[in-house]
Amino acid sequence: MQESVDQNGRSYNRFWFIFTLLLGTFTMSISQSSLSTAYPTLMHDFGISADTVQWLTTGFMLVMCVSMPISPWMLNNLSFRQMFMGALALFDIGSLMIVFTPASWGTNGFWFMMIGRVMEAFAVGVLFPSYQTVLLEITPKDERGTTMGIAGLVMGSALACGPIISGIVLKFFNWKSLFILFMIIITAVFLMAWFGLIRNVMARHETSLDWLSVFLSIGLIGIMYVINQIGKKQANWTIDGALLVISLLAVILFCVHQLKLTTPLLELRVMKTFNYDLAILLTGISYVALIVVTIIFPLYYQGVLHVSPFVSGMSLVPGAVFLSILNPFTGKLADMIGFKPTMIIGMLMIVAGWFLTLAMADVQNLLGMILCAMIIEGGNAFVMMPAVTLGANSLLNDLVSHGTAVITTIRQILGSAGVAMATMILTTATTHQLSKGVNHLAASLHGYHLVFMTMIVIEIIGLVLALLLRDTKKQAQD
Repeated sequence: MQESVDQNGRSYNRFWFIFTLLLGTFTMSISQSSLSTAYPTLMHDFGISADTVQWLTTGFMLVMCVSMPISPWMLNNLSFRQMFMGALALFDIGSLMIVFTPASWGTNGFWFMMIGRVMEAFAVGVLFPSYQTVLLEITPKDERGTTMGIAGLVMGSALACGPIISGIVLKFFNWKSLFILFMIIITAVFLMAWFGLIRNVMARHETSLDWLSVFLSIGLIGIMYVINQIGKKQANWTIDGALLVISLLAVILFCVHQLKLTTPLLELRVMKTFNYDLAILLTGISYVALIVVTIIFPLYYQGVLHVSPFVSGMSLVPGAVFLSILNPFTGKLADMIGFKPTMIIGMLMIVAGWFLTLAMADVQNLLGMILCAMIIEGGNAFVMMPAVTLGANSLLNDLVSHGTAVITTIRQILGSAGVAMATMILTTATTHQLSKGVNHLAASLHGYHLVFMTMIVIEIIGLVLALLLRDTKKQAQD
């Protein structure tokens, strides 16, 4: 990559800038999905229940959701180098708290560890939209597809690689080794940034922080929390229903308030653009397909095929590798033939993958299911990051940071809703069949059939949305 010039007029190497940025974001992203394999050990060490230990992931996602809308304000009011290194430092401190939490503290120790987890989540939530905005800012418009294809390695591969990496680490070391590994890499990235590989590349437009907007955005946490309660037996729906209503009102007031402000915390007027709105839905729908594969397929492998947790984790490797290989290629393809044809190809692959999954469920063949996962994840490479790039290309440059924050936040909510829905369908359908006297295998297969059919319907809707896109490549040629 050629030399570029930062905000201070000094040249820097764009390759090493992007490498450092993606390495840090990739490592932090892995932490989002890497702890599920350590749950049994954590439950034993801290003497906590399964419902409590899940807060390590649920709480992470909740904090991420509320920090994402703040990222545009931070990009405008802090130098990017300062913001990036601050996020890395916060993540490192949070990880250090977790590593030094003694198991002898029991439940209190777990909640102390949760404070560290919250710090990690805030850092990831701020950087997830920001790194995409920065990449879009420093890349010429006609090369954005290629660059964001490489960035797709972070978004898609990190989610898929989390359980794989944790499975390998936990096979040989204890659960704290995961966080030590994260700290080593993040500290190395911090030093790389310190020595000049990360530069200030975003113009600053200082504004005061609207605290009312921040307070109202907490409604997102309430919505995410209730979504994650769906299908849980211990859920109190009187309290959760009230929380959902209050949270929805807070989010509605947040949206109204943003539209009234001259310089809003999050510029929602970006949603007046047709292609951008379709891009939001497409990136969300493809993300649902990806995250459901990484959550539901291991359950199928262990519950129906009776393989070990390690084997089920390693069975995710081919799909993750295929996704990683295709991401840079699909970005170049989008630059060459346009975003609409690229995303139609991707949605066709995802729909075909779920149809094959439905057919393969009864065959009970591990290799067949791995192939289905590869097709679905491969299709995701053609949709998720190209959709983000298309959305950004549909906006004025000064709205890109807001656009990526909106897309990332909505994608996170849709992803959580998708997992909650798939888990609820699987659990409810299986339990219902068992109550009718059906054997466990047949009952489980019935539940998986319903999940796969639901995913087919969702992804067909995504295919229709892809067909509705306005082809920006064709418009540019006209």
